[in-house]
Amino acid sequence: MLHAFTLGSGDSIFSDILPSIAQAQFEVLFVTCFWAKSSSLDRVSSCLRNLSKRALERESKVRVRICLSSLSLLQKLYHTSSPAGRTYSPSVWVKKFGLPPPEDLRGLDLEIKSVFIRPFSVMHPKFIVIDRKYLYLPSCNVSWENWLEGCLQASGPLVNHFVNFWQDFWANDVDKRSSSSTVSQEVDVSAPEFHRTVSQPSLSRPFASTVGCKKVLLDLANAETAFLLSPHHANPRFRPFPWQPAIPPPQTPLNTFLLHAFDNAASKIYIQTPNITSPPVLKALLVALKRGVNIHIVTSERLMLLEQLVTAGTTTVRCLRRLKDQHQQLHAERQKPLLDEEQGPNQSLGSLRIEFFVKGFSDAQLQLSPEPVQSHLKLTVVDNQTIVFGSGNMDRASWFTSQELGVAIVSPSLAGSVMRSLEECLASRTKLDFDG
Repeated sequence: MLHAFTLGSGDSIFSDILPSIAQAQFEVLFVTCFWAKSSSLDRVSSCLRNLSKRALERESKVRVRICLSSLSLLQKLYHTSSPAGRTYSPSVWVKKFGLPPPEDLRGLDLEIKSVFIRPFSVMHPKFIVIDRKYLYLPSCNVSWENWLEGCLQASGPLVNHFVNFWQDFWANDVDKRSSSSTVSQEVDVSAPEFHRTVSQPSLSRPFASTVGCKKVLLDLANAETAFLLSPHHANPRFRPFPWQPAIPPPQTPLNTFLLHAFDNAASKIYIQTPNITSPPVLKALLVALKRGVNIHIVTSERLMLLEQLVTAGTTTVRCLRRLKDQHQQLHAERQKPLLDEEQGPNQSLGSLRIEFFVKGFSDAQLQLSPEPVQSHLKLTVVDNQTIVFGSGNMDRASWFTSQELGVAIVSPSLAGSVMRSLEECLASRTKLDFDG
């Protein structure tokens, strides 16, 4: 069951999620990538204190597992490269993580764990599972950035895939043997598996909501969904010299699904991503343009430039400049008359539209609080019916080294609702770079 899709800043997204976390009965799985001092962290800390208080009033404990990858550059440089990661003592919860002291969290069975594999393998997924029933899939980290983010809310069979993933990758030995698990089968991540969600009984409590964001209520019970994992890879497989042949990306379920969707697109591909530097993505989009598929890209012009240069050796602006040049060259070639009449007419060329996200004006159609200054949303819509949403960017790091998680959904009605909400949200928040 898909319940809602929310657009807003990271702070407003967490404000929307945390009331549900505060009502957890026995477990909260909180998986994110980056963790930093911020108003979002202050909200998380207050929520955990309240959750502990409620648990003590019930004379019970709530298991809370916080899983992350990055605290700072220094932390990553000195982090163990063991997949087992590092578990942190309660003595550092206050100073290192900005959480309440352990005596204020006596109602929680709390564990904090980080995993980072040098040089670039960051664990990038972001999701929250409450009582193994309710799933939140935000694009935001626990950090200070005022960026445009999104969040999908769901329940039902889809939740089991995320719990299984957490058990396989993050859970300690005790948690893996826990009798509270409601999932009995491992998920085969060798290929994406579609399943149709079935109608669920009415939720015992609704997904909580706050102001400051755009929330679309869905209540879709018949959409096809697929859980898409992209495991991390320690070897970035760089090809720094121009005479070296390009290599294909790891054949993960997420990468494979996206390339298949691009290759089989019939009319339109919409991509909103923080960065776009992945050679396989750019190549697939060029091929789609040649087939007559219209491409619309919304991205950021100057977001995480140093990270782009280190992990990809290039930037979004450079990659899009080359894509624009290739598109204009194809357009010029299609305008030339054919010398051989038997070749038939030129195949129509798809249009290419590129926009950069900018901070909204005071007269923006939809007021968001706080106002996003960059876009961090990771969303792909193909042919107005297939949506891929999750943690993965269209950059080289996400495609070659980072661990990523996504969800594919086939639903024309959902695609229409999401695109209408995005159009409203992006009004007065983009600048046109190319339209050809």
